[in-house]
Amino acid sequence: MTRPLLPFIANSPWTAALAVALVSLVVCALILLMLLRTGLAWRFATDIPNDRSLHTRPTPRVGGWGIVPVGAIAMLVAAPSLWLAAMLAALLAAVSQIDDRRGLPARARFGAHLAAVVLLIALNPAPVPWWALAAVGFLMVWLVNLYNFMDGSDGLAGGMALFGFGGYAVAAFSGAVTAIELGIASAALAGAAAGFLLFNFHPAKIFLGDSGSIPLGFLAGALGYWGWLKGAWPIWFPALVFAPFIGDASVTLLRRLARGEKFWQAHREHYYQRMVRLGVGHARTALVWYALMLAGVVLANVALTFAPAGQWLAMAVWAAVIVAAGVAVDTFWRCHRALLSEQV
Repeated sequence: MTRPLLPFIANSPWTAALAVALVSLVVCALILLMLLRTGLAWRFATDIPNDRSLHTRPTPRVGGWGIVPVGAIAMLVAAPSLWLAAMLAALLAAVSQIDDRRGLPARARFGAHLAAVVLLIALNPAPVPWWALAAVGFLMVWLVNLYNFMDGSDGLAGGMALFGFGGYAVAAFSGAVTAIELGIASAALAGAAAGFLLFNFHPAKIFLGDSGSIPLGFLAGALGYWGWLKGAWPIWFPALVFAPFIGDASVTLLRRLARGEKFWQAHREHYYQRMVRLGVGHARTALVWYALMLAGVVLANVALTFAPAGQWLAMAVWAAVIVAAGVAVDTFWRCHRALLSEQV
């Protein structure tokens, strides 16, 4: 069946991507504005601050109600080859909304995440050994959850979605293998994230919530997998694009596991949380992370033009940069704790 939008997209992919991103931005912003103006935002799900929060006032968690419908519909209309990813993201949003509203056991949440990833890979297997697919699937499940772990400071998760999916779109259109539908889908998600940021940048009027962070994490992995499957980019590309989130969440998880703590429970030990608590503040923390995100996205796209050895060298260099940034935050944090101990 011929879709009227596809000829225009095929003939002018960059123009189409920009148009899709702008429409997604406007529609997402209008949905969220309507939820705020009508008061529905507080009825769907509200974040109540506790002693582990970085915020002090109740705030609705409805970002997913703008991003997910806009992104899923755009994918179904203009990127039909990605229909399964769109539908699975919508289903995860529905499950996560229940968690936002009433709470769900960890095993139920993780079970839904695992089922979505397994179904996506099983119906679209890459031509690699089963153990390689299992490893990729594990990393995708981790990406789903780390996005949720990193949604705790104004503008942070929305910014990662804007830069990350924007980086996907650029690579999909400019790489050795052009993947137009993948680029359009990525542009739609980046645009929707920008619409959400209008309300989420400090001081945030709304939060992303599980109904937004879980589908975004899934789509980051799903579109990354799809790009690798279709030859748009190597396997390392999605990891480099989302490296700031992956690095922070992974190190924090390993530390909590080493101490025997329940890693899924709320806490304030992420690097971005420590930056806010050190006095950097939500806005400046987000801007510092934006600079890191943008640098990684640019490096990832430039590295696509390198020989394989150069690509992995770029990965190693960026990993060293991420580690150095983490060490700097850890050093300031230790000094801060020592100063507080002396004052006591």
